Amino acid sequence: MTDDDRVFKALADPSRRFLLDLLFARDGRTLTELESELEMTRFGVAKHLRVLEEADLVVVRRSGREKLHYLNPVPIRQIHDRWIDKYTEHQVTALIDLKRQLEEEP
Repeated sequence: MTDDDRVFKALADPSRRFLLDLLFARDGRTLTELESELEMTRFGVAKHLRVLEEADLVVVRRSGREKLHYLNPVPIRQIHDRWIDKYTEHQVTALIDLKRQLEEEP
């Protein structure tokens, strides 16, 4: 499985996207904090976090006895650059060309 495949797989699940949103809002949360925001078992949340870690979307750091989870936005940005930017480039160019044509007409 490629890195892109892992990221797409991780982003495919709404619970995992919600976890990423929580970490975006406030980074460095414990499993207990994240679990309190979801209606699922601690094991379920840990399983989702493991998928996010495997996709490199979440990084875990130990602070004393706690494991803190942090968002790593780099893989999402790489997906954006690879898959979204190239498709929007043509549309933006077409709109600029249309604007130019409309402004040149008498």
